[in-house]
Amino acid sequence: MKIKIINRSHHPLPSYGTFEAAGMDTRAYLPEGSVTLKPGQRALIPTGLYMQLPSGYECQVRPRSGLALNYGITVLNSPGTIDADYRGEIGIILINLGQEDFTVNDGDRIAQMVIKTYTRVEWEPVTELDRTKREDGAFGHTGTK
Repeated sequence: MKIKIINRSHHPLPSYGTFEAAGMDTRAYLPEGSVTLKPGQRALIPTGLYMQLPSGYECQVRPRSGLALNYGITVLNSPGTIDADYRGEIGIILINLGQEDFTVNDGDRIAQMVIKTYTRVEWEPVTELDRTKREDGAFGHTGTK
């Protein structure tokens, strides 16, 4: 699938790290300097990217596992959704859940993008739902063993 993209940064386009990777590494575009996130602090990090997704597709923005594990850096609204009709600059909301300050530099790989199809639904109001074995069993109802 081809997707139209404008790259106003001087960095490579988002790219797959390996042949079977689902997510494309996406870089920070910080021409005016680095951004330091203190523990608990969040910031919108620009990418310099603008895209035109086909109708029926979204771009999900997800954390990078290494940043999450090693530094506590994650995407705050994970997964973030970029809708097919959005044409503005792609920004990544990062939050520092770690114990130390974390500096985001121009060109750092800060998130992954995954292009996905979605289904639009129509609600069908009813008074009862089909029965299941689980019924209304919620969080942790199956235990840990």
